[in-house]
Amino acid sequence: MTHAAAAMEFPETMDRLALWMSHPHFSYVEMAHLCGFRTLVIDVEHGTFDLPDLDRFLAFTKAKGISVLAKVLAPTTEAIQQVLDFGADGVVIPHLLGVEHTRAVTAAAKFPMRGIRSYSGGRPAGYARPSSGYFDEENRRTRCYAMIETAESLAEVEGILDLDTVDGLFPGPSDLALARGRGAYAFGDADRADLARCARAARAAGKPWIMPAWTAAEREFALAEGAAQLVVATQTMVVRQGLAGTLDALKREAVLAA
Repeated sequence: MTHAAAAMEFPETMDRLALWMSHPHFSYVEMAHLCGFRTLVIDVEHGTFDLPDLDRFLAFTKAKGISVLAKVLAPTTEAIQQVLDFGADGVVIPHLLGVEHTRAVTAAAKFPMRGIRSYSGGRPAGYARPSSGYFDEENRRTRCYAMIETAESLAEVEGILDLDTVDGLFPGPSDLALARGRGAYAFGDADRADLARCARAARAAGKPWIMPAWTAAEREFALAEGAAQLVVATQTMVVRQGLAGTLDALKREAVLAA
């Protein structure tokens, strides 16, 4: 059975899975789409998406029927509005601190009266004059996920979820472990406790949370804690694993000396 055929048998499961991308490689998107993935999280902050690439990439994914959440360059109005103007379906906002900082930053993700997002008559509006209901509909359609990756944001996570401009949470486990003085993230007891707090807060607020879940143990935890979506692999992880698997196969075949 092909990957694409397997994906078609489990559509509900595939809807919960996403891939992380740091580089705008269009063939990778096509392969992911063929395998059944319909959601991508793109890392504008640490990746290689410049503005022309981002514009083309979001047009391409929209044409393919792929939903894109964009981790923005910085917690600024300009960075948030750019990806939404180009057609991202939502934003993941890094480097948030407490409630008041999050309130000020996330306002850029929603049009008035919920926020301060500025109107641009581009791709989201179909390059036309917006209808009377466009702004409310766009506020509902586009999602704003607060990254919980600082000690301050974790301490005030419940208040952050109370904000009308925050639609859900996206913990950043590696940066959260660093900020909390634990060094490298290892999915240890303290890491799981922080993630569980995010999950409890999201459930209490009736809002979704998304888990970066690279291992089987992380995925089991995320499902048990009710994560709405699991980001299951990074673009570079997939490529490296493919190369390593090829080399292992060549060693087993004695084509390559062990």
